[in-house]
Amino acid sequence: MIAFIDDHRATYGVEPICRVLPIAPSTYHAHAARRADPGRRPARARSDAALMIEIRRVFEANFHVYGVRKLWRQLGREGIVVARCTVARLMRAMGLKGAVRGKTVRTTIPDPAAVCPLDRVNRQFKASRPNALWVSDFTYVATWSGFVYVAFVIDVFARRIVG
Repeated sequence: MIAFIDDHRATYGVEPICRVLPIAPSTYHAHAARRADPGRRPARARSDAALMIEIRRVFEANFHVYGVRKLWRQLGREGIVVARCTVARLMRAMGLKGAVRGKTVRTTIPDPAAVCPLDRVNRQFKASRPNALWVSDFTYVATWSGFVYVAFVIDVFARRIVG
């Protein structure tokens, strides 16, 4: 919305645009003031910017393999006190992911040319009596010898597995 207002403010003005859009003119002006002077940004935005630099430094120093937990612990060892959820949020925002051990499980290989089955209940998973609506699902379970696929038939009224 801010970019839209910036593009059209010369033609229409800020207040008329804000009357149409669900944004207050004071919100737009506060945002513009923060862009002009980074010192007016909120404390969380300033601390996030400083932490992002540290997170990137530690992530690159450890060959792009550290995940949230190890990166958080390394920051703690270096004396940077930060919450683990903050590290997770900033890593997600920066697009950083740690290395994952093991193979990824490929459960299905979708065929884009195949016809999708019809949704016969229109996503309404409620029934007025038992045995009126059954739905099915399947999943996989890891075992010592590999993955085992399990299918279920569930009675929607009772929310119990019937087969």
